[in-house]
Amino acid sequence: MENESAPERPASSPRLTRRGRLLLIAGMAAVVATAAVLVPLLLLRDEKREPRSLLIPEGWRASQVYAAVDKALGAAPRTAEKAARTARLKLPRAARGNPEGYLFPATYPVDEKATPASLLSYMVNTAGRNFGATPTAYRDVVVASIVQAEADTPEDMGKVARVIDNRLARGMPLQMDSTLNYALKRSTLDTTHADTRINTPYNTYRRASLPPTPIGNPGREAMNATLDPPPGEWLYFVTVAPGDTRFTDSYAEQRKNVAEFNANRRGASKNGG
Repeated sequence: MENESAPERPASSPRLTRRGRLLLIAGMAAVVATAAVLVPLLLLRDEKREPRSLLIPEGWRASQVYAAVDKALGAAPRTAEKAARTARLKLPRAARGNPEGYLFPATYPVDEKATPASLLSYMVNTAGRNFGATPTAYRDVVVASIVQAEADTPEDMGKVARVIDNRLARGMPLQMDSTLNYALKRSTLDTTHADTRINTPYNTYRRASLPPTPIGNPGREAMNATLDPPPGEWLYFVTVAPGDTRFTDSYAEQRKNVAEFNANRRGASKNGG
């Protein structure tokens, strides 16, 4: 006879046995334990990831900056150079789209979202904050780029800036090797008479004016020296030896200093320097 006091349990409501409940609790505990271990491991993995950075030294030319950006991002050569043409960089109108002089020297962070355009924009925006936007700002950057290239030490920067101002005020050509080197895409102390005759707006031996663009990317010290050079009548300078740059307003004295420079260069060549 059926027991009417004990109705049949529906098939859709399975009942866990005591053993089943223990297995479920153990499984949940294992999931929690696994998650607890996984989170510290992920955090540890992130902590071990070293942040990348890109160092742009004072005086580097745009071509050097582009190559460094490509390398930092693992991009094909000339990728950054091409990006500079389309990145809508916030340059002064006088720059005519050329970022030379405004790729500010500093250390920049490089993360997964960095692109050539974003890094170049970061540099140009940093230059804008450091250089300002006065009517003569572009001219100042041109001068500062020459100061950066020509000065042997930070202490000499102000005097180099004063020489530039003095020569321009007298209508004298600057006769700076650094501007010729820029035109010839090189860096050297050996300038020949043939070099001084090349036809380029960067030949400051032939033209009594500033070059049309900066010749590199100056830092804050070079700009400060340009904006506030010390008083002086200097018209000439030459670095006779490392750390020994001589400034004078006498052409005769300059010729003696240049002769000493040339003698030092010949001696270094003989000694394999």
